[in-house]
Amino acid sequence: MNHLKLLKRALFVPAFIMLGACCSQKDVVEAPAPPPPAPAPAPAPAPAPAPVLVSLGDIYFDLNSHQFSQKTQDQMNQNIEWLKENPGHKLIIEGHCDERGSKAHNRALGERRANAAKEYFLQHGTDPARLQTVSYGSQRPLDPGHNEAAWEKNRRVHFAGQ
Repeated sequence: MNHLKLLKRALFVPAFIMLGACCSQKDVVEAPAPPPPAPAPAPAPAPAPAPVLVSLGDIYFDLNSHQFSQKTQDQMNQNIEWLKENPGHKLIIEGHCDERGSKAHNRALGERRANAAKEYFLQHGTDPARLQTVSYGSQRPLDPGHNEAAWEKNRRVHFAGQ
């Protein structure tokens, strides 16, 4: 039995030493790689240009008319000059009427007024892609009054810019 004890010790002692050596070593953990540098922030987009207010004057009409007066033509000529100086802008040409007349009549009259203004622009070289028409008839009065002074203001074409 002595030999057996000696044999056990001879086999187990080196195994324990080796096991002790493995366990006593500190686990070597590699440090994680540093994170890649953050990408440089993208430059801030340039602020959108401030919208240019369209400074076109409205044009006015006589009762039940879409014909231009001399004053209307003068205003349209000023509007054409503005368009030439501001080639990046488009216009919505809005036809309006006073409250007298049926909705259908006023819608058709507003359309004739808007189209008359559009035709004037086209005759003076404005690109048709820059022009759009709409008729509001009597639905969007400038002056809500119910008298001749209000009606004169409401019989108009208004120019809205884009």
